[in-house]
Amino acid sequence: MICAISSIIALAGVDAATLPAEPVQPAPTIAYVPVLGAADDEPSAPPIVLRASPSPNPAPTIRALRPIDADAAALADDDGAGTRRGKVQLLDGGKLLLTNGVSTVEGSSGGGIARWATIGGRQMPGGIGLAAHGTAIELADYGWRSYGVLLGVGDRVELSVARADFDTRDIGALLGIGRGYTFNLDTFGAKLRVAGDVVYGEPWLPQIAVGIEHKRSRDGALVRALGAADDEGTDYTISATKLVLARSLLINATLRYTEANELGLLGFGSANEGHRLQVEGSLGYQLSRRAVVGAEYRTKPDNLGLGESDWLDLFAAFALTDHLTLTAAYVDLGTIAMIPDQRGGLLSAQVAF
Repeated sequence: MICAISSIIALAGVDAATLPAEPVQPAPTIAYVPVLGAADDEPSAPPIVLRASPSPNPAPTIRALRPIDADAAALADDDGAGTRRGKVQLLDGGKLLLTNGVSTVEGSSGGGIARWATIGGRQMPGGIGLAAHGTAIELADYGWRSYGVLLGVGDRVELSVARADFDTRDIGALLGIGRGYTFNLDTFGAKLRVAGDVVYGEPWLPQIAVGIEHKRSRDGALVRALGAADDEGTDYTISATKLVLARSLLINATLRYTEANELGLLGFGSANEGHRLQVEGSLGYQLSRRAVVGAEYRTKPDNLGLGESDWLDLFAAFALTDHLTLTAAYVDLGTIAMIPDQRGGLLSAQVAF
């Protein structure tokens, strides 16, 4: 065979010595680590290195090889708190102080006597918050006590329940219902934020919320004897609230469609009167991030002809901690059940998470 190839090369006129020599390939070997007393000076074959061809798009490989812990850490804030995707933050709110309002005498978030568009609790979007309150009002001839709880969901929905007790004291005997007779009222509230934000967003767009308050007097026979058409009824509200940070001003306006007599303590409507549109307004000035002062006004219908008056308060609220807020106010409630000049003080405490 070799002679045949040499003959062919000779015929072609090519000198075999000028042809490039074919490179000699080393025999493939397998890398190993010496074990079981192999000689230290025994040479070992170099390992065979397999080189993969470069991928035109390495992104899928990088994503596949990325550690799971790195992705999980990216879902959390630096301090491990705050909103996380796919998780609900329970009682771990971060609202600016006082921007969730305090508790009204009817249990919803707002001022002392006026409902606001705020959603109670300190939760942020995606969280769940809670608040509880207790309120006392001392008047010239009457006493008011109320307490309740509310649930805030995602800074979007608010659900509340409250009980109010109204002590007639000596006036009860004058009215013929017995000294110290106490009227009781249960209020179940719901509120939905439909637009805007109290603090953020467009400065001209307030937070807007619609809501209801269903109220039930626990003195049905008595309130009917006083002339009320029913012992339970429902208020419908729409509120707009905005905190103008540049001016430290809080502005609120609420429209309430109601037939309640003295908020419902004396029943609802009468033989000739039903729902009417009423107005509630609030104006506050923020002295600091923890303190605000202001005034509120609330109109009320006189369905029973007992001289029911509009309500007014001058209030100051202070956040002692991130979760505890105290509110004190001077209140002028006018005439209640034909007894005029019902002025006095309000003190309320709210715990919110």
